[in-house]
Amino acid sequence: MFLICCPKASHGLYLIGGSFGLREFAQIRYDVHKLHGKVDPALKEKLKQNPVTLESEYEKLEKSNLDNWENIRGPSLWEDSRTVQKQRREALRLKTE
Repeated sequence: MFLICCPKASHGLYLIGGSFGLREFAQIRYDVHKLHGKVDPALKEKLKQNPVTLESEYEKLEKSNLDNWENIRGPSLWEDSRTVQKQRREALRLKTE
C-alpha cells in the first residue's frame, strides 16, 4: 500500500533492485569468460606432442605448388548446392575421359 500512495518510493526500489540485477548479469558475463579461457587437458597434451611452429608451416607452403591451382566457384545464394556439385562432378568426369 505504501508503494501505491508514494510513487517516488518505487523509484528507489527500482534503483536498488536494478543495481543487484546488474551485478548478477555482470557476474554471469565474467563466469562465462573464465570458462572460455580454460583449455581441455587432453587437448593441451596433444598440442605438446605435436608442436607446430611458424617455420614448419612455412616449409609446407614452400613445398606446395602454388602455380597450378584451380579456382572453384561455390554456389550462389539462389542456386541449389546439390545441383552445382552434380554439374561440377559431371564436368570433371568428362574432363578426365
